[in-house]
Amino acid sequence: MISQNADLNQVERLLHRLLPLAATSAFALVTASAIAADVPAAADPDIVRLVREVSPARLETYVRTLAGFGTRHSLSVSDDSKRGIGAARRWIRDTLDRCADESDARLKVEFDEFVQEATPRIPKATSLANVVETLEGADSQAKRRTLVVSGHYDSMCSNVMNFECDAPGGNDDASGTAVVIELACTFAKSRFAATLVFMAVAGEEQGLLGAAHWARVAHEKGVNVEAMITNDIVGNAHDENGRRDASTLRLFAEGVPAGKEVTEEWQRRLETSGENDSPARELARTIRDAAQRYVPEMTVKVVYRRDRYLRGGDHIPFLAQGYPAVRFTEAHEDFRHQHQDVRAVDGVQYGDLPEFVDFEYLASVARINAAALASLARAPSPPSGVRIETLRLENQTTLSWLANPEADLAGYEIIWRETTAPFWQGAEFVGNVTRASVPLSKDDYLFSVRAVGNGGRRSLATYPLTLRNPLVPPAK
Repeated sequence: MISQNADLNQVERLLHRLLPLAATSAFALVTASAIAADVPAAADPDIVRLVREVSPARLETYVRTLAGFGTRHSLSVSDDSKRGIGAARRWIRDTLDRCADESDARLKVEFDEFVQEATPRIPKATSLANVVETLEGADSQAKRRTLVVSGHYDSMCSNVMNFECDAPGGNDDASGTAVVIELACTFAKSRFAATLVFMAVAGEEQGLLGAAHWARVAHEKGVNVEAMITNDIVGNAHDENGRRDASTLRLFAEGVPAGKEVTEEWQRRLETSGENDSPARELARTIRDAAQRYVPEMTVKVVYRRDRYLRGGDHIPFLAQGYPAVRFTEAHEDFRHQHQDVRAVDGVQYGDLPEFVDFEYLASVARINAAALASLARAPSPPSGVRIETLRLENQTTLSWLANPEADLAGYEIIWRETTAPFWQGAEFVGNVTRASVPLSKDDYLFSVRAVGNGGRRSLATYPLTLRNPLVPPAK
């Protein structure tokens, strides 16, 4: 097998050698009765159980306890037993340690401590610590795949540099941290092929510092982060006019990376209008599918943006390291309860108090996370080296890919959609082969390939780069 970081030309040379030997698959022209790619497959009873175990009451306890530390500002007191960032992180660790005890030590809890040098929001070098819970995968091969879910446990009031004011941070982001704790404790009782990492991240309000540290170290160590989900401001179901919408959750997914330089891979994606098929957006589509299957009362509204205007989250440092990462945020934000001093003005209450968190809604958010993470953790790895052949002028489409490492793989499916459609519209299972053709024109549709495990679990989709015949110049 070629690693995911293999040179594109190396992959193409291997594919050119394999194509004459690869099996092919033919099937009938797609009609209106074709299998839609987002039609829910049979539900996994183990995932159904995990989703049902999410408790609004426990989530409320976590949020109120975190808010009760008064402030969780990154620069607040660290040695007080009842107030400040230090008391908060020790409580998170102790809570997760109790869950680890119930998991026969499969869940490992630790502080990821580091010294943050001075920045515009850190006046001097300061010790920060993420609380990291790792549930190592049960499969010797699949455990190399890592799935990360996070929420940040620090908070702030109106002045980001004021570390003494009350900053309860009930929704921003005790809500996301509560989701992480609930998932870690629930998942610790089960076994998954892939490795799961649950993180309560520090220093988000001071510049995404904790997430940046963990993502950078992971990249340096070669950790294969297949997917990262951050939950930030996910507990409020009411808009600023008091209207309640407890059935919609936004999911932000970046397209073309926001760097100054475009990599060779992205240049080749853009040649075929693959800007909406970034790894982050493939992840978002997969999360949406899992939500439809296991939490049908909720609508995941995928937003084709990295984040909201003037805001940022802990998925961004992961994107910077080349990892697929997305952000959950509630559908309607009430800014009177974000980054505000606790006060009442003309009868209007300001401040991020736990009384403005809707715990039933927060439970639905946690259930969507559970469904998505469990589905990914039980699915095969995404196919690598996927190419769409442009070796001749023709009206069918042929794709090829490298074989997956999983021994129990059922096969692969080709999925497609019209170029103006946001989500997959059709799918065809082609068997356990590494090359297949569909009677659809590559000029009219966008394609990808997914691996399918025994039991129908689908991997993340992989968008194909163009496979050219190096001996034939492009037709004009």
